[in-house]
Amino acid sequence: MAKDKKNRVFAREERPKQTVETKGTDGFVPRDDKSESSLRAERSEAKQSPNPNHLPLKQTPARIPELRFKEFEEVWNLKSLSSSIDIVAGYAFKSTEMENKPSTYQIIKMSNVYKSKLQLDRSPSYWEKIDKKQAKFLLQKKDILLTLTGTVGKKDFGYSIVIPEDNKFLLNQRLVYMRFIENISDGDFINNLIKTKRFFYFFFNEAKGGTGNQTNVGIEDLKNIKLSFPSLPEQQKIASFLSAVDEKIQRLTKKKELLEQYKKGVMQQLFSGKLRFKPDVIARNEAISPNETNFPDWEEKIFSDLYSFHSTNSLSRDKLNYDTGLVYNIHYGDIHTKFKTAFHLNKEYIPFVNDDVDLSKIKADSYCMQGDLVMADASEDYADIGKTIELIDLKNKLVLAGLHTFLARPKTTQTVIGFFSFLLKSWDMRKQIMIIAQGTKVLSLSTGRVGKLKLKLPSIEEQQKIATYLSRIDTKIENVNQQITQTQTFKKGLLQQMFV
Repeated sequence: MAKDKKNRVFAREERPKQTVETKGTDGFVPRDDKSESSLRAERSEAKQSPNPNHLPLKQTPARIPELRFKEFEEVWNLKSLSSSIDIVAGYAFKSTEMENKPSTYQIIKMSNVYKSKLQLDRSPSYWEKIDKKQAKFLLQKKDILLTLTGTVGKKDFGYSIVIPEDNKFLLNQRLVYMRFIENISDGDFINNLIKTKRFFYFFFNEAKGGTGNQTNVGIEDLKNIKLSFPSLPEQQKIASFLSAVDEKIQRLTKKKELLEQYKKGVMQQLFSGKLRFKPDVIARNEAISPNETNFPDWEEKIFSDLYSFHSTNSLSRDKLNYDTGLVYNIHYGDIHTKFKTAFHLNKEYIPFVNDDVDLSKIKADSYCMQGDLVMADASEDYADIGKTIELIDLKNKLVLAGLHTFLARPKTTQTVIGFFSFLLKSWDMRKQIMIIAQGTKVLSLSTGRVGKLKLKLPSIEEQQKIATYLSRIDTKIENVNQQITQTQTFKKGLLQQMFV
């Protein structure tokens, strides 16, 4: 981890009764061992407290974090949320009076805070004027929004976001805003505090059944949740440090978005013929040029000229497991949600077929081969219908294509492994697939319709150049994505150790 000039050394808490060595540190230091008398006093306080939010006695933590800046030594104070921040529930704006076109204020609903991202384009609603009563719900920059309602048995609420600007948004019902109190709390600290495991432990324990299958946390229950707070200067120091980590995540996320946009633009240009490769150029920065090439023109083909279809199985999830087995199985749901377009068996988390499933009737040619395409033939939306992975490396393992998939195998030597997965993501091919999809609630494809898809096929050499070039971009995107994941994991660890 890069060293910060002001806060250089991180140290973990030592085991009880061991000497803590802090010589030479000028940043974080581990907490000192507490005296037996102070620990007994703190446990007694927890035991005698009428507050039901106390953890069981054996789990009651000493209110000193594992990681902390060396200039702070005080024990954190256990306080209710409402003693440190203002918490206000949203207003029931009448849906019949909302406007669906941009107006003075946008109303923030639960759908706009889904998965802790401010998604203003999800069912946007607007409001023209506010009266004195509604002015209370006009949001300010750095207000923290928290969703209070979700589905029974799920944790699809408790999402939070930070408002980016003043006087532009109004808060709808089933959300609250949290606003820091000057000289008492720091908004950035609070934003991190409500992302800790301890907060969610109490938050979800307060959830109660509502109407239908809904569950809800009441605002008074939220206000009464007790958490540990340090002094304001320590709050600000922690918040400043974590903000630097957040900024790194944002920079990496932006970098990933730019690479994805670049890839999308290059694919559009390549598959429309506006950019072409030159046969003898090696340098990557000179690999493509505007429609100048010595490669032959692309040939018109139909999908069935190049691929044949093979049978797949219909095993449901209960016939699969992630622990042990001899045969892997590609489920269409995984194609939709997690598998990369260029499929490498050792890089994917793929289930096995249960050992008690009889596979004796599976034909030999139904087992996947390198270079095969596996296409999802069903989806609830056009974005994923016909989504396809190309099997680049199976590590000589037995792999089957499963429920709601087509298995397509090259039947000529005119295709290069790695090219078709990109071709099928081009706009021309996606448009054709969406047109041939049938259904209302669930869209579906047939091998007959897929076999008639029209495409333009470049020479073997140009296919290889396109596949290599786009694969390099994918590698860059994946590397940045791994950095994002690592930094997010690092922050989760900090939240666990820097908060009580």
